[in-house]
Amino acid sequence: MMRFLKLPFTLAVAIWLTGIAIAEDAATPKVRVENIRRAYHNGEHNAFTDLIRWQGKFWLTFRSCPDGHMVNPTSSIRVLNSDDAQTWTEVHQFSVPRRDVRDPHFLEFQGKLFIYTGTWWSGDGPLPRDQYNLNQHLGYAVFSENGEKWSDLQVLEGTYGHYIWRAATHEGKAYLCGRRKLAYAEGESGAGAAPVVQSVMLESENGLAWRFHSLFQESRGDETAFRFEPDGSLLAVSRTGGQPAQLVRAPKPWVEKTRTEFPEYIGGPLLAKWGERTLVGGRRNTKEGPKTVLYWLNGETLTDFATLPSGGDNSYPGFVEYDDGRGLISWYSSHEKDAEGKVITAIYLADLVLEK
Repeated sequence: MMRFLKLPFTLAVAIWLTGIAIAEDAATPKVRVENIRRAYHNGEHNAFTDLIRWQGKFWLTFRSCPDGHMVNPTSSIRVLNSDDAQTWTEVHQFSVPRRDVRDPHFLEFQGKLFIYTGTWWSGDGPLPRDQYNLNQHLGYAVFSENGEKWSDLQVLEGTYGHYIWRAATHEGKAYLCGRRKLAYAEGESGAGAAPVVQSVMLESENGLAWRFHSLFQESRGDETAFRFEPDGSLLAVSRTGGQPAQLVRAPKPWVEKTRTEFPEYIGGPLLAKWGERTLVGGRRNTKEGPKTVLYWLNGETLTDFATLPSGGDNSYPGFVEYDDGRGLISWYSSHEKDAEGKVITAIYLADLVLEK
């Protein structure tokens, strides 16, 4: 279904910028957060963003559901593109019958743009939390060679029982994060009910059929953002349940991994290259409630430099770099209300500018 959006709404939330933490270390660059805008809101629960630049355009994807955050077959994945990151056009939308779709992520691979989504089995839904079962999870994808014509839904072979998440490529293969119950244990249901959950690294030659490669997390498995360094080593940031996040490093072939615990929890982690520096983002628990926070990764240390306008249900940022070196960040949040005073959950964008 093709749908065109109105010009993006520029938020009257400049006062939020007073809450941005700027690193004082001279070696850590200062960043201005500019042009904060609401990119999408349709009255539904809109969440879990990702961004990419592909074929000269900016691409934004997220989940939209009229029935809220939880597992529901009424959810769908929306795909928007833009020439300038200001005015966006919806170019694709898809859902999976009797399944909840969420956490879409882009992957450019073999001349195609893939969009991966994890799916909970929901039946006719909504599915109660005590009936969630990772063993019934299954990954799906759509892909396009030009951004205009999209494939039919593709089941991702080898992902049954895996809650799939971010992906990356290296030397002609694709790699995907998924989390699963230890030994696919039966007898436990509900979100996070399994005593041990692992996060695994899957690999593929074609982006559609997957097999086990290694473990990101042997226990406390959760969302893991990862990328491959120029020397072929692996760098990753893992959410670990409600506990402090971990930095994961591994030399090729990425089987033996070193894990370093950060001091804080990071929900919906982002790990991206910005120029020569490494950007981390995600949900942070603060005295004012959960916030979407951006950090520099300096060695094994995180230095926060911005708290984005956010509150309540929020986080899952995406990032791309402009040609002039600025950054574009996406995230979702529930910090605003509509004209009737009802909390909305919408998609937001902002420009990040390195101060010289």
